[in-house]
Amino acid sequence: MNSTATATATRGGPIPGGHNADHVEQVYSKVGWRIMPLLFVAYAIAYLDRINIGYAQLQMKQTLPWEATVYGLGAGIFFVGYFLFEVPSNLMLEKIGARKTLLRIMFCWGIVAAAMAFVTTPTQFYIARFLLGAFEAGFFPGIILYLTFWYPSARRGQMIAIFLSATTIMSILAGPLSGATLKYMNGLYGLHGWQWLFIVQGLPASMLGIACYLYLQDKPEHAKWLSANEKKVLRDHLDHDHAPVDGASHGSFMQSLRDPKVYVLSLAYFFAIGGTYALVFWLPTLVRSWGVADLFMIGIYTAIPSVFGAIGMILLGRSSDRHSERRWHYVAAAFLAAGGLGFTAMMQGNLVGSLIGMSIASIGISSLTPMLFTITSEYLSKAAAAGGIALISSLGNLGSAASPVAAGALTTSTGSPIATLYMVLVMFILAGLIVMFAVRPHKGP
Repeated sequence: MNSTATATATRGGPIPGGHNADHVEQVYSKVGWRIMPLLFVAYAIAYLDRINIGYAQLQMKQTLPWEATVYGLGAGIFFVGYFLFEVPSNLMLEKIGARKTLLRIMFCWGIVAAAMAFVTTPTQFYIARFLLGAFEAGFFPGIILYLTFWYPSARRGQMIAIFLSATTIMSILAGPLSGATLKYMNGLYGLHGWQWLFIVQGLPASMLGIACYLYLQDKPEHAKWLSANEKKVLRDHLDHDHAPVDGASHGSFMQSLRDPKVYVLSLAYFFAIGGTYALVFWLPTLVRSWGVADLFMIGIYTAIPSVFGAIGMILLGRSSDRHSERRWHYVAAAFLAAGGLGFTAMMQGNLVGSLIGMSIASIGISSLTPMLFTITSEYLSKAAAAGGIALISSLGNLGSAASPVAAGALTTSTGSPIATLYMVLVMFILAGLIVMFAVRPHKGP
């Protein structure tokens, strides 16, 4: 037995079904290489279409001179549409399967994302952002649910982290890609750089939706690329799953609506994701306030912290699985994020010091969402998972709707984006404290 297999067997107890540990590792490796790359790329594009407004606004303000609050509201209203349609979308996924759901979601949002290039009024801008959120609703919680169909909880933390590391990897690429598009495609065929930004970053989502429909399978039982024995390995592991956090007693989505802890986890996500998106949206403006004027260099500097975030996210997810522990890993990530932002604020615009602080913060920020949804997927029963995951995600994402607006108002009133750092710092501390007191480890088998 190799060391990886030994570690897996140890953290998960006896291997269900008496399967050979090396064979089990081969099966999960096969599953991972089959489904994760496409899910990773799809989420990377989804994230890019969410945040590219933060880069586009740097140039949009020259042709569409709206106030900062307009751009902040446009960034936030995305999550209103997301909130309204997320739970219905995930409940539908459970009925019709992931392939059809991903096709619908990604094809439609790609068209709307590209159409953002042709907005000319604030109202059009708000409508496009709302529709983008409405069409994308269900993608993120749908994938979290989809991973529960393939991975037991002992392996899920790392796989969710790998999936969500797409956002951090895309944060590395988004800056240089967006900066280069704004700078070098400006004026091409009579279109502004920000218009090209929406077009070239939006349409790939539609193509990926078709790819997901053709390439993925809804559950292991449907996978022709798995042998009967390999399917049995997966089914035995899923049927004998034991979560490391204390689980809910309810057995349906309707019962989960009366569970206070569902709303407490939603509040933790509200602060965590709200702080994350406030920072993501205003980070290009923050970097500009550090004395960087060139659009391409702004993109480069915003990418640097994400490198550290991507590495930290994977390592923290792996550590959480290895130790079968969720709560303190999440709390550590929240406090690390807050500490890094505090250091950045202390640097008072010093470029090198600020980048060091943001790199520290990025490790914690990138780890919060995968850790929280690992906790969520383990807390909820299988019957409540589809609606419960979506409910926590949709309620929490209201933070993403509110925080960019609040950050825009702070920037307008103070004349500096530094106030946003302090607001986000407090949000991360609150997210950590909520999980510290709300989540308890599982006791007994």
